[in-house]
Amino acid sequence: MSVKFPREEKLKSKKHIQRLFDEGSAISDFPLKLIYHQIDKEGNANLKMAVTVPKKKFKSAVHRNRIKRLMRETYRLHKAEIFNKIEGSYALLFLYLGRDMPEYATVEKHMIKILELFLKRVQNEKIAE
Repeated sequence: MSVKFPREEKLKSKKHIQRLFDEGSAISDFPLKLIYHQIDKEGNANLKMAVTVPKKKFKSAVHRNRIKRLMRETYRLHKAEIFNKIEGSYALLFLYLGRDMPEYATVEKHMIKILELFLKRVQNEKIAE
């Protein structure tokens, strides 16, 4: 598994993003929150991911972009841990809820935990079906 984040894995569809907010399930590990929803497979990507940082908490675009870069990088490096273990296709949206500028180690720690929680929850949902 390469550690790339290709275009096919980026969540850009307004329809999917709106559905995430309307019907999605959430997992929280402060300062990160993951909202996910199962989608129909499009192309060869099982996971489509987007990140967001609220403008209300971070007025400066430079700071918002830095946080988004940190979240995308930690996801890119750790997605292999769940990528091969997951069945089905999911849209993922990561929100940064904190008020302070995070360190990479903080984002990485919480991203790993949230991805593990996501994998457990998805596997439990599959078993329940």
